[in-house]
Amino acid sequence: MDIERENHKLEKRLCREVGRAIVDYNMIEEGDRVMVCVSGGKDSYGLLDILLKLQQRAPVNFELIAVNLDQKQPGFPEHVLPEYLGRLGVKFHIENQDTYSIVKRVIPEGKTLCSLCSRLRRGILYRVAGELGATKIALGHHRDDILQTLLLNMFFGAKLKGMPPKLVSDDGKNVVIRPLAYVPEKDLARWAEVRRFPIIPCTLCGSQENLQRKQVGNLLREWDAKFPGRVENMFSALQNAVPSHLMDRSLFPFETLRATGEASDDGDKAFDEEPCAPPAAPSGADGNPSWTRPVIPITAGD
Repeated sequence: MDIERENHKLEKRLCREVGRAIVDYNMIEEGDRVMVCVSGGKDSYGLLDILLKLQQRAPVNFELIAVNLDQKQPGFPEHVLPEYLGRLGVKFHIENQDTYSIVKRVIPEGKTLCSLCSRLRRGILYRVAGELGATKIALGHHRDDILQTLLLNMFFGAKLKGMPPKLVSDDGKNVVIRPLAYVPEKDLARWAEVRRFPIIPCTLCGSQENLQRKQVGNLLREWDAKFPGRVENMFSALQNAVPSHLMDRSLFPFETLRATGEASDDGDKAFDEEPCAPPAAPSGADGNPSWTRPVIPITAGD
């Protein structure tokens, strides 16, 4: 019984956090046709599963279509996803493209495969979205992916740049959304066990242990274990940027800054205090975040 109760709490939490992200960034609107990219991993399975739950009780009407790109990797069990999606009763499309051979031919042995693989995959998915009439493309990136991207860009790209929950695609024709933006990876891993998703391992990037992303992911997990709250504060910081206390001249007019003679809370006294966690989101009487516009309900079923 305790396990059932914990699983129910997990389901409610997942639905709540996905619903909150959808509302905060206006990800899904009336009449949207959302193309959910399903790879066979725990994250995309979880994304589709939660969106199907929210679709049943959302105040807006939207359609879901699951899309898998079969990249023709050796040993890929091509029957697994069609059978699983068929059992769900969700509309789906399997796109067959041999990107595996291209990546293996172009990238030297021992080098990372991700950059080329992701570019090829992205281009194909954008094309498929147009062919299917999708208005949104939903990807399964979660909170930890977003933080990993932030650190990778800082360490290796010299940019303060993360992975936004919503953006216009490279080709300018698609809106990409990440409804799992508020969800920690550990919750998705646990949900995959509860739901017994038929996980399909990746034999391309999934088999490369020397990836910087994996190393940064290990770093975040170590911090989370040793310093509870640190990862949450890092994520909150992405939503609490203070341009006047950074160094990007395109975001703040440092060159024209002059003394005003008036006291300001944004001055140098901000450095005298110990940093603290940001305030929690406003809550309604039921303890759930409250918003000023209709929202996708975030509670799980009974």
